[in-house]
Amino acid sequence: MGNTSVAEKFRSMDYGAAPEDPANSLKWLDQHQRRFGHYIGGRWKAPAQGRYFKTSDPSTGEKIADVAQGSAADVNAAVKAARAALPRWQALTPHARARFLYALARGVQKHSRRLAVLETLDNGKPIRESRDIDIPLVARHFYYHAGWAQLVEREFPGHAACGVVGQIIPWNFPLLMVAWKVAPALAAGNTVVLKPAEFTPLTALAFAELCEEAGLPPGVVNVVTGDGSTGAALVAHADVDKIAFTGSTEVGRAIRRATADSHKKLSLELGGKSPFVVFEDADLDSAVEGLVDGIWLNQGQVCCAGSRLLMHESIATSLVKKLQARMSTLRVGAPLDKTTDIGAIVAPVQLERITGLVSQGVAEGASCWQPQVKLPTKGLYYPPTLFTNVHPTSILAQTEIFGPVLAAMTFRTPAEAVELANNTAYGLAASVWSESVNVALQVAAQIKAGVVWVNSTNLFDAACGFGGYRESGFGREGGREGLREYLEPAWLRKAPPLKARAPRRPRRTQRPGAAALIDRTVKLYIGGKQVRPDSGYSLECRSPSGVLLGQAPLGNRKDVRNAVEAARRAQSWSIATTHQRAQVLYYAAENLTQRAAEVAAHLAAVVGRKQAADEVRLGIERLFAYAAWTDKYEGAVHSPPFRNISVAMNEAIGTVGVICPAEAPLLGFLSLVLPLVAAGNCVIAVPSVSYPLVAGDLYPLFDTSDVPGGVINIVTGHAAELTKVLAEHDDVDALWCYGEEALCAQAKRASAGNLKQVWTNEGRRLDFFSALQSEGRWYLEHAYQVKNIWVPYGE
Repeated sequence: MGNTSVAEKFRSMDYGAAPEDPANSLKWLDQHQRRFGHYIGGRWKAPAQGRYFKTSDPSTGEKIADVAQGSAADVNAAVKAARAALPRWQALTPHARARFLYALARGVQKHSRRLAVLETLDNGKPIRESRDIDIPLVARHFYYHAGWAQLVEREFPGHAACGVVGQIIPWNFPLLMVAWKVAPALAAGNTVVLKPAEFTPLTALAFAELCEEAGLPPGVVNVVTGDGSTGAALVAHADVDKIAFTGSTEVGRAIRRATADSHKKLSLELGGKSPFVVFEDADLDSAVEGLVDGIWLNQGQVCCAGSRLLMHESIATSLVKKLQARMSTLRVGAPLDKTTDIGAIVAPVQLERITGLVSQGVAEGASCWQPQVKLPTKGLYYPPTLFTNVHPTSILAQTEIFGPVLAAMTFRTPAEAVELANNTAYGLAASVWSESVNVALQVAAQIKAGVVWVNSTNLFDAACGFGGYRESGFGREGGREGLREYLEPAWLRKAPPLKARAPRRPRRTQRPGAAALIDRTVKLYIGGKQVRPDSGYSLECRSPSGVLLGQAPLGNRKDVRNAVEAARRAQSWSIATTHQRAQVLYYAAENLTQRAAEVAAHLAAVVGRKQAADEVRLGIERLFAYAAWTDKYEGAVHSPPFRNISVAMNEAIGTVGVICPAEAPLLGFLSLVLPLVAAGNCVIAVPSVSYPLVAGDLYPLFDTSDVPGGVINIVTGHAAELTKVLAEHDDVDALWCYGEEALCAQAKRASAGNLKQVWTNEGRRLDFFSALQSEGRWYLEHAYQVKNIWVPYGE
């Protein structure tokens, strides 16, 4: 040993244990006799049915405490308390609400170490993560939203809080998810019923205690613990105005269906299968460290984990070697040890899931590699795992494993990288690594994900929105767009219900002199062409007095399929410059002006001369308005407290179905279709059931206004039938449905398959002749989705 060099000694050194002292957290548990009830109306209450369940330390399997099992009666008590507290909370000045949120932020900081240890005990994540990432972000969210509480009335004029909000959070970031949900809800003026995850309820209960310390009015925040049945009772409660859920895609689908018949506002942050794209010019050592954060943070139990490694073929071999060397240095062990990199899996059922999916991946032919790490003999642990030779359709590449498992694939060109990145049903996050900012940003813009990190990964901040596309859910957490999820236009709830239209009795009354006229029969409008319906049938269109005005085609499932395909082929519309899109809309306004008398004359037979003239006049104004909005509704640049900026880009959703209103055939069509087209979407519109012949006035307008074929498609027919087809179509990204309550419920329920965004009038009657109710930001907010691209700067 005397001849051993210093360098050799340095390489042979190993970390010793550096355990965190849990005494303070254990003392807190003992003060509560390790038994917790619900927090309802500012008081701790035993469960109505007297049932409790245990929460355990996943690193040892030992019981930590007994926690109340919530029932429908407990949920009802919490909702009542929240409803009773709502007037008092909303009567406070914005400054008073801001002070409460500020006090919560200070409380989190004051008890930060106890909260961090409690989180690690209950969840199994390394103490370094809960101490250095989770808890500081919790405080940051309450500080940030204290500012929004102060400013919300000035920054969101004409808006009101949703009311009582039910919030259901997962087990992977228990206290951070409390902050993500509760802070914006309170800032907007809502009251809350929170249901934490069954596996990890303790920090939510500790947060309830902080609410007491801060003097929060009783009932503003309520915490009801329990399993999935407790969450289901909260979702089903008739007096809840909004549901905010973070969790699995399967449960998200069930919530979409369960809330379809209600007026509940809904936001879902669901699963992911995020790509981690490494180009040949990337700094490979930095990319490897990014992968450590991307997939092994919190044992890979992260919805946005970079679980699919996409490598430029030329650097695949060297990157895999570097990655395997780094994996061999990761320490798997006791979560309270400050030197631990990978802690315990949260529960036996989750460990079984990981093990089962890894076995399936091996059976499919992928190559599995794990470092020679020694796992603790006690507790729930799984080693860091790398799969190579993974086929893009493999279960490893398509299914969210939610564990420390990385699936690696190769690509040759940036186009192939984008294709592979988008080759899942999800769209939550992505990470792109390249020294060329042009390549990185070009690829980032093409990946269908709500968050993209450039040369970085897993960065979060309260000022920057987070949320997904496609089956990763809809809605955003954080930032201005996250606060907007807890607000709605103040006039909306006062809107009267839309009365169901009584079916007209067919009357064989012909227009005077009709025998001498050529029949007015319109066609479908698909891909910029007039086409006959697949069914071969038509619908009669009659005036209120029964006069036959003409016939419209009866569209069916095949016609919708053709329209969706045409819309998909026209997706280049989304990357046209905003100036180009504006010019097309201005041109359409010019052409409608030239044809105003003709269009109004046709429309007058159904709605009368005055309304027809108003619809044409306001339709021209709407065209001008959205031409103006096209290059004015822009994104933002956020400055989080890192060496990054976050570019919040307003992106088109994609292909959108639109069910148009009956009562304003022309103006209703334009009011719904134009914001979508201005935003760069392609549309399949079902025009007014009272006057489908409006299509005959619209497609000549689009043809002569340089609207590219496929951007606007028109399929006439029965609204209920076509709503179902559009809602169930997996290549339709969103559905706007205006109709009576039953039709809106059908649209939401049938959309659960691919969890498309659905926006309806909730069966309310909107005034399409009012710019306040039928034009502007409220429509544009639903026509875009926000992508945050994180870009580092400096050395």
